[in-house]
Amino acid sequence: MSTGKTFLRTLIELIEIFFNSSRSLKRGRTWNQHVVPYEDAWAVRREGNKRITSKHRKQSTAINKAKALAKKYNADVIIHRENGEIRDRISFNDANPKK
Repeated sequence: MSTGKTFLRTLIELIEIFFNSSRSLKRGRTWNQHVVPYEDAWAVRREGNKRITSKHRKQSTAINKAKALAKKYNADVIIHRENGEIRDRISFNDANPKK
């Protein structure tokens, strides 16, 4: 019985991923940068990507890298805690429009 529930949950998750990804294609790419825990270190990952952009020993270094990318693309930095929860969000979205 638990195998059936696990299969059903997996199927539901796949359907949600499919619909969410198709919606994001219509909106265009997002350049929001997430600072996430990664293999006893910290990583910067663009929102929607599975692959990381960069890996850093310190969270502060990852945050600085994410800020630089977010400024370049008028995006946000989303900083996660070690347990994955979001602890902060910094917006560079249209704060200073480029000329």
